[in-house]
Amino acid sequence: MSSCSPGRRLPLRASLTTLAAALALVACGGSTSQVETFVAERLFAFGDDASVITPDGRKYSVNGINTETSAIDCRVQPNWVQVIAGYYGLPLAQCNSSATATPRAFTLATQGARVAEVAAQIEAQVAAGGFRDKDLALFFVGMNDVLELYQQFPNRSEADLLAEARLRGERAASLVNRLIDLGAKVVLVNLPDMGMSPYARAEAATYAASGFDRAAFITRLTTAFNERLGVRIRIDGRFVGLAQMDLRTQQAAVSPATFGFANISDAVCTTPLPACTTATVVTGADPNAWLWADATRLGLGGQGALATLALQRAQLNPF
Repeated sequence: MSSCSPGRRLPLRASLTTLAAALALVACGGSTSQVETFVAERLFAFGDDASVITPDGRKYSVNGINTETSAIDCRVQPNWVQVIAGYYGLPLAQCNSSATATPRAFTLATQGARVAEVAAQIEAQVAAGGFRDKDLALFFVGMNDVLELYQQFPNRSEADLLAEARLRGERAASLVNRLIDLGAKVVLVNLPDMGMSPYARAEAATYAASGFDRAAFITRLTTAFNERLGVRIRIDGRFVGLAQMDLRTQQAAVSPATFGFANISDAVCTTPLPACTTATVVTGADPNAWLWADATRLGLGGQGALATLALQRAQLNPF
């Protein structure tokens, strides 16, 4: 595998702060080489908990601590949106510690968002001025949709819920296509295998006696969503790049250490999100090497994987 291959792995144990710099070294051409390297002038993130920064600077992952003040500092342990904004040198409005008068990166993501709520996020930006050339949109949603559907079982049949998961994947794809029509370049990240989450594992253990593997069912819901999302997006590398988080988590399930993970099964946080910090994780754990922060949301290891895959797509697609 050449150093220019989009499959090249980067160590997730490195902090997210240094990840963008490391990825800059692997940006190169190949069959999708760009005549002029795409440089985002503005960035907008749409999605759910994984992309949120609260007004007081907290993230729904493992928060970093300012060593001087011992308080949560949004600049420490940045999430994947911050990493990508930082790569392009774009101040993020939700973590604007330098008090930049006109920040050019924004996360419109909201905690608990599903596909339906992301539609409203996009329309809010349309109302606020819309999009223009050199805008990059980050799109990552669906984890809450999959969990919501799973929690309707067995009152709804598996077949019915899988059909609904496919429909929501198609709706998500229509939102990606709308962003393209509005003029943005899009980096789309599909869902990690939610059947690997601590929540799914707990459900499987609770209902083991039934003979029906609940974790495997959550994986099937995830796959149904992702398949229709991938089929229905406008498959044109000039406008959209697909980062396959599902494959990365499934690969990590086979060989965690290969992808920099020490733990892919358990939650690293011992306090509820978004209050979790590097000081409130499992004793002895390196939070950068754990996939999950809590039962359903990504930790620093998961955020690192998001950032790695999304930046590779932004760099290698011929936007």
